[in-house]
This record gives sequence, C-alpha cells and structure tokens, in this order.
Amino acid sequence: MTLQVVGAGAGRTGTMSLKAGLELLLGRPCYHMLEVFSHPEHVSMWRAAAEGDKVDWPTMLQDYGATSDFPACLFWSEILEANPDAVVVLSTRRDAETWWESASQTIFAIDGSQLPPEMTEWFDMWRAVSTARFTPNWSDRDAAIAAYERHNAEVRASAPPDRLVEWQPADGWQPLCDALGVVTPSEPFPHLNKREDFPGASPDTTLADVIDHFSQDAPGPPS
Repeated sequence: MTLQVVGAGAGRTGTMSLKAGLELLLGRPCYHMLEVFSHPEHVSMWRAAAEGDKVDWPTMLQDYGATSDFPACLFWSEILEANPDAVVVLSTRRDAETWWESASQTIFAIDGSQLPPEMTEWFDMWRAVSTARFTPNWSDRDAAIAAYERHNAEVRASAPPDRLVEWQPADGWQPLCDALGVVTPSEPFPHLNKREDFPGASPDTTLADVIDHFSQDAPGPPS
C-alpha cells in the first residue's frame, strides 16, 4: 500500500500529535522518529539516504499510511515521488523563534558524546541526516532558524499546491479531514504534550530517555 500522507514539517512542530491523529484517521501506523528505535535496521537506510544513496522507499515504508517528524520530513520530496497521490502536511509552530526555543531544549540538546554505546549508530545517523538536509550547527540559534525557515520555504515552493496542507496543532482535525476526505472524529484531537523540555543528555542518559524525549510534543492548546 502507498502512503496517504507525507509529513514535511520539522520535529518540534507537533509531529507526535500529528502521528497520533493520522493513525486514528487512517487506521494505519505513521512513521516517526520513534519507529527508528523500533526498527534499528532502518538506521543504515537513513544514513545511506543522507549520503545520497538511493533508498527503496516503498519497501521501507510499506507498513505505514503516513510519515511525520525527523528524519522522514527531510526526505519528503523523495518520499512523495514514490507516493505521488499523497497529501503533504507541513506542520509548523507559531513562528521560528517559538520553534527554536523548543528545539534547542529538546532535540538539539542531545550530546552524542554522552549517549550510551547502543545509541552511537543512531546518533551518527541523526547527525548525518541533519548535516546533509538541515543544519550541522544544532546549537547555533541563527543557523537553526535559517534551516527551519529554508526548509519550510522549500516545501511551500515545491509541493503540489492542491495537495499541500499547512497545519499547526491548534488547527486540530479539520484541515486534515478536509484534505483526506474523511469524517471528522467526535473525540478531541490528541494533543500529546506531557512535557515541554527535555533536560539534555548526561552520562546517565539511556535509550529509554531518548525515546521518551522523541515521544513528546510542544504544548498544544487546551482541550
């Protein structure tokens, strides 16, 4: 089966909430960074993609109905080429500064030198993907914001306009349901916002800590 949604929004833009919402709408899993932890064999595939090698996207994503979050968002155009009828969802924050405040305390706070040995290959992949497709300067505010704004501008300029949906968590179900032609659920949209800030890696950081971090979204509106 092909993907119905290609998520093009960077991490820390409500991508975990988007994952949960799309899974309810589509009845199929949504590929998110969390999936990489469940499928360690994918680490080498993402590393290859970062190095410019051809990836068999249909095979890699055959069990999914959508993508969201890093690393897939950085290869959205290639994934869309393999799924030409998919809707493109560009998730964003209110402004770039808001995004940076969240990202700098979470996904860009992870120090690879302090991660446990079993995380080395994952971190090397994450660094390679970000360097190739986003920015190598995670801790540099201006560089990160420039990368975020450049990424969003490229999506807006390149995605098919009739299939591009710009979405923020506060938008909830409606834009997604309209684009997919499905009935709006009666239940509230799943705003997954247990924790805003990740404390950063330390010598005691575990795989579970990193997975927990990637399962958190920035705060959404009250339900």
